[in-house]
Amino acid sequence: MPASSAAPAVTALGDARIITAAEFAFHPVPGGRTTVATPVSPAAGATHVTLHVVRIAAGESYTPEHSVSEENTVVVFAGAGTAAVGEHARPVERGSAAYAPTGHVLTLSADGPGMTAYVWRTPLAGAPVGSDPVLHSSLWDDTTQLRGFDGTGQVEAAERRATMNFVFWPGTGSSRLCLHCGIQQPGETFNVHIHPDSDEAFIAFEGVGQMYLRDRWIDVGAGDVLYAAPGVLHGARNPHTGPAARRFVTCGGPSPYDPALYSAAGHSSQVR
Repeated sequence: MPASSAAPAVTALGDARIITAAEFAFHPVPGGRTTVATPVSPAAGATHVTLHVVRIAAGESYTPEHSVSEENTVVVFAGAGTAAVGEHARPVERGSAAYAPTGHVLTLSADGPGMTAYVWRTPLAGAPVGSDPVLHSSLWDDTTQLRGFDGTGQVEAAERRATMNFVFWPGTGSSRLCLHCGIQQPGETFNVHIHPDSDEAFIAFEGVGQMYLRDRWIDVGAGDVLYAAPGVLHGARNPHTGPAARRFVTCGGPSPYDPALYSAAGHSSQVR
């Protein structure tokens, strides 16, 4: 595999880039102390997806613009509060996840010291609607997983292969936007692959590791974001080993979802 490189603040390779958490540009939401950064969006070159990083002040709430007319997924990165999908509200903390189908407004409310959340947005664009979608979950939900993923062959596959949890996907009623959680234990890799028709936007949720973009491995830490346009090679790995090594966790997913991932896991991509 190509040698890794230490990530500068922004690593840009044409239609692929990594934006570190230190470079997020936060702007205030009118009427309060909540702030939002948008590292991935059509304005920044994405085709299908927008990714917000939201710092919600204690006692305040946040709803993505146009939430009712699109799909939203959210992962709580820090703090605690409540995630409401329409009338279905649930307490959330670090690692909690929520899915808001079209027609259901996502509202995030912060308790205590506040809450930081990553919010993915995409329009439905005629996708089928799930009959009874799962609205609340966790990155650690291992009900449905992809194990032993070979990648797509453009880069030599690693032998020690990471596990991916399917948190929101067609099997849970997600129409277009998915959420997956990659758990790279020390020395493990989620092998390099592409999505021919999907944007990929995912984050480093926990630990330190590397993300692959087009032709190289790049060092990343918790909070950093990867964006890859359709057809751009990407992956994730934990190159660290030894007694002090810890797991490296990523989360996000292709938009629209890529049926090839579910096929690799032996599952149908039909929206239930």
